[in-house]
Amino acid sequence: MAALVIYEEQLRDAVGITQTALEAVEQSYVWLHEGRATMPPVMHIGVADKNGDIDVKTAYVIGLSQFAIKIASGFYDNPQHGLPAGSGLMVLMSADTGFCEAVLLDNGYLTDLRTGLGGAVAAKYLAPADINTVGVLGTGMQARYQVRCLRLVRDFEDVLIWGRSSANAETCAEDLRQLTGLNIAVADSPEDVVRVSQVIITVTASREPLFKSDWVGTGTHINAIGADFPGKRELPPELLATADALVCDSFDQCRKLGELKFLSDKNKQVHELGAVITGAAPGRSKNDAITVCDLTGVGVQDTAIALAAYRSLQAG
Repeated sequence: MAALVIYEEQLRDAVGITQTALEAVEQSYVWLHEGRATMPPVMHIGVADKNGDIDVKTAYVIGLSQFAIKIASGFYDNPQHGLPAGSGLMVLMSADTGFCEAVLLDNGYLTDLRTGLGGAVAAKYLAPADINTVGVLGTGMQARYQVRCLRLVRDFEDVLIWGRSSANAETCAEDLRQLTGLNIAVADSPEDVVRVSQVIITVTASREPLFKSDWVGTGTHINAIGADFPGKRELPPELLATADALVCDSFDQCRKLGELKFLSDKNKQVHELGAVITGAAPGRSKNDAITVCDLTGVGVQDTAIALAAYRSLQAG
C-alpha cells in the first residue's frame, strides 16, 4: 500500500493550538516517564559550509500503532534568500510492520507547534498561577508559538519582548498583537524583561548567558528553549544552582544538549517533566519559588503530534 503524502496546509487544518493538542504533548512526557518510550539520542548533521544543521529525532512508544521519525533542518542564511531558516518533515511508520504509512511534509510546522505546546505544559505545572507579564528573549517563530501556546494554561495581558535586532523585535511584537490581541511591548535590554516578568521564555541561539541570576524575581518561572546543541546556552549558571525546582524534558538529553550541561553541582536534584506531571516529583512547591525548565525537544513529542494530526485527518 502506498504511503499517504500529507502537506502543510492539511496539517495546519488538522491540528493547532488547542487543548486537545496540548493534552497529546503532555501525554508524551508521561510515556517517557513511565518507560514506555524507546527514544534514541538525537542524530545531528552539521552542514558547516552552508551554515546549516539537521537533526533527526524519533521515539517508539509501546502500545501505539505508529511512531514518527522527524527530520528538522535549520539553514540560517536562508532569510537572505527570502526563505525560512527552518524546515522539516515527519515520516509515520507502522509499529506492526515497519512500513511507511504517511509522509508529513509540514515544513517544520509540527515541530514549531509541539515545541510551543511543550513550553505550555511546563508552565502548566511550574509557572505561578497569577501572571502579570510574560517576558520573551528572542524574536523568531518559536517566540510567537511560545506566547500563543502559553495562553492555553495561563491568563495574562502583557508581553515584553527583547531581541538583538530591534527591527526583528518590533516585527515579532506586531505579529503577536495581531495574533493575540495582547499588550505587546519591545524592551531595550534583557534586564528590562527579566526584572518585571513572572514567566520568562528564552528562545535564542545564544552561546552565552542572556541575563544575570539576581535580576530574576521571587516566584518567577523560566522556560529555557534555545539551548538544544553543545555550546548553546541562555541561562546564568547561578540560576541553575539556586533554582528551587529544576526540571527538564529528558535528563540524558539535556545533560548533553541543554542548559544542564552547564550545571556544576552534580548533586543538584533535577526532575523530568513527566515525573512532575504524574506527581512522582514536586513542581512549584511555594508561591515565591523560582522554577526552571530546560526543554531541548524530545522524540516522543514528535510521535505524539504526528499521531494527533494523522488521526484527525483520518477521522475526517
